[in-house]
Amino acid sequence: MRDNQMEQTDRVRGDDIIAGRNAVMEALKSGRTLEALYIGRGQHGGSLGAIVARAKDAGLPIKEADLRKLDAMCNGAAHQGVVAVAAVKEYATLDDVFALAEERGEPPFLIVADGLEDPHNLGAVLRVAECAGAHGVIIPKRRSVGLTYAVGKASAGAVEYVPVVRVNNLASVLDELKKRGVWLYAADMGGEPWCNVDYAGPCAVVIGSEGFGVGRLIKEKCDFVVSLPMKGKINSLNASVACGVVCYEVARQRAGIHSK
Repeated sequence: MRDNQMEQTDRVRGDDIIAGRNAVMEALKSGRTLEALYIGRGQHGGSLGAIVARAKDAGLPIKEADLRKLDAMCNGAAHQGVVAVAAVKEYATLDDVFALAEERGEPPFLIVADGLEDPHNLGAVLRVAECAGAHGVIIPKRRSVGLTYAVGKASAGAVEYVPVVRVNNLASVLDELKKRGVWLYAADMGGEPWCNVDYAGPCAVVIGSEGFGVGRLIKEKCDFVVSLPMKGKINSLNASVACGVVCYEVARQRAGIHSK
């Protein structure tokens, strides 16, 4: 029975779920990149206090969850009231992104995802980034999905090739991009047509969240607002679809492709 439990735990950890007090504590001690910590509702005693304290020190989001949810997350493995969600890939730095652009001999091209919470959307954005030639994707640490197993799967392998930078303060990072000579283009309503602006220089395309679009402060920091025509009865596109349209305009201009 114990061997079967160990095999099941190994299988769970093979994706992005780490279950059990010892396993989670060792992951925290090792500095492994984690996305979130789930604690069973009402489970605060014993070694869980030390786990929660270490997670807080690491700035890890801590969420209470029904024990049945933890059971489902672990496929029935023994979790002892605690589950951690690990990143499927280590995060990059902003310097990594600029180094990649320099290595390719291209002006930096970034995608900034302002609060995407749907893993399928972020995965699709990573896929767009890889296919359109972007050098990296920036996501905020809070109110955003991270590099979970579901994101990796939705990216169709793109997560292995696109640097993803996770930041504490998206607004301050936009200021840093400006200092580095990057022009910021918010894809949102009320802007000029997406194909009427010049993306040839260093640029970052800012994509908003599924329900609220680009946040007010983030939008104010952008140099341009670009919009797509809405001809139907609904007034917005899926975030990853809008990202794809704008990013391929960037790719078209940079490739020097002109309509006949």
